[in-house]
Amino acid sequence: MTAMRGGGQFRAGLGGELLSEFLGTFVLILFGCGSVAVAVAGLPGSGRQETPFDAGNWLIIAFGWGLAVVFGVYVAGGVSGAHINPAVTLAFAVRRGFPWPKVGPYWVAQLLGAFVAAALVYALYAPAIDAFNAANNIASRDQSVPTYAIFATFPAEYFNGGWWGPLLDQIVGTAALVALVAALIDNRNQAPLSNLAPFLIGLVVTAIGLSIGTNAGYAINPARDLGPRFFTWIAGWGDLAFPGAGPWFDNYWWIPIVGPLIGGVVGIVVYDLFIGGVLAARLARPPEEREPTPEVGRVPEKKRS
Repeated sequence: MTAMRGGGQFRAGLGGELLSEFLGTFVLILFGCGSVAVAVAGLPGSGRQETPFDAGNWLIIAFGWGLAVVFGVYVAGGVSGAHINPAVTLAFAVRRGFPWPKVGPYWVAQLLGAFVAAALVYALYAPAIDAFNAANNIASRDQSVPTYAIFATFPAEYFNGGWWGPLLDQIVGTAALVALVAALIDNRNQAPLSNLAPFLIGLVVTAIGLSIGTNAGYAINPARDLGPRFFTWIAGWGDLAFPGAGPWFDNYWWIPIVGPLIGGVVGIVVYDLFIGGVLAARLARPPEEREPTPEVGRVPEKKRS
């Protein structure tokens, strides 16, 4: 009985939040990396693709990651708030009163969820990965950038090995993500009703993938990259994972960690500066002095000419 009470107390407190973050991040990586596996190795080797899908494979990846976010947030949102991203956790600690002592444990739970999900994706697609390497005359996994891309990110060739472009990409992409998440959950603003926020947050990730995703694989989430990267290092991808060395990049591993952490804080600060602070100032005024909120797409009556 005491053990049962102890388990209940664990689940009711921080322990339950960590379980939630673990499972939410697990769902994110399972569906996200799974969609990349379909595009890279699953379809080409399955007999279900008569002709190469070429650039259309990016649509599979972009919508796969978007839906992965949707369901990860729906799974974990009611318990932990579904950060499922260390950059979100840090941003909420900086500007939303999230307790700093919980930041480290949340990060660990997110990282573990990502690692375990990557291992499961590998278990599902190991035959497809091996078949892809054999069909493309790739002698070993540590030479297979395409199959490594199923799990973790790397920069586009046009950066020529430079780090500033990919780092800026990760800062901007994560700032956009966190700023829009802040907007979508802000009830003072036009937050979506009917529990649609997770769906729209997923569309934000889809939009990021479709607009700037090819620069550096739009990790925009340190756990999303680092957890699977650890797994690929263990599973034989070698230097591609750590230190993150490939044909046109080197020592890349830190960029999908540092960039998103900076970008998350930038995003929440930008939102609060341009929108959150304005909303707070308006709501602080007496009701009779407040400007009416304009109907979307229409100019307020008193400003028409």
